[in-house]
Amino acid sequence: MLCEQIAGHADFRSLATIEGLQVDLRYAGVNNFVGRNLYGELNCAWLHREAAEGLERAVAWLLENGPGYHLLVLDALRPQRVQQTLWQWLAGTGLQQYLADPARGSIHSFGMAVDVTLVAQQGLELDMGTGFDDLTVLSHPQFESRHLSEGLLGEGHVLNRQMLRRAMLHSGFSGIPTEWWHFDFGERERVRKAYLRVE
Repeated sequence: MLCEQIAGHADFRSLATIEGLQVDLRYAGVNNFVGRNLYGELNCAWLHREAAEGLERAVAWLLENGPGYHLLVLDALRPQRVQQTLWQWLAGTGLQQYLADPARGSIHSFGMAVDVTLVAQQGLELDMGTGFDDLTVLSHPQFESRHLSEGLLGEGHVLNRQMLRRAMLHSGFSGIPTEWWHFDFGERERVRKAYLRVE
């Protein structure tokens, strides 16, 4: 299905319908590792309805357990054509480990993955030790203890990441070892086999 057709499809839900959620899609502007708007006129502020319900639960969890903190969505639905552009951009750099091969399909393209961070009440993003799309090992949750002991991350960075993870994992998402901001909703191979991919 084309992204342009998503508004009429029952499987997908607009992020605008989730109360208390903030959205700043980084690939809809220039604040990303490519440095240009990759979404153009496409409206990508959507998720599969199952993932959207999980995100709604995460917003509610933060309201109860992290007063003053809010979720900010940095990327949600990412059409297959954009995934291909990102893959080609990183070709030959050794950094393609940070992307799903478009031949297999990114879970973002099924609306079943989301990139998020936390913002404080004043609207400022919490310091996570790196920015979104920082393609270095400092972004890897799997190495946080080591980075903390080496002084590359501070205790505040790790606590902020842990708060984000608690909200997301409590709500049915799972994280990955290489990006603190990325969360899947559903097992990847099952999603690739059973869900509709957006082109």
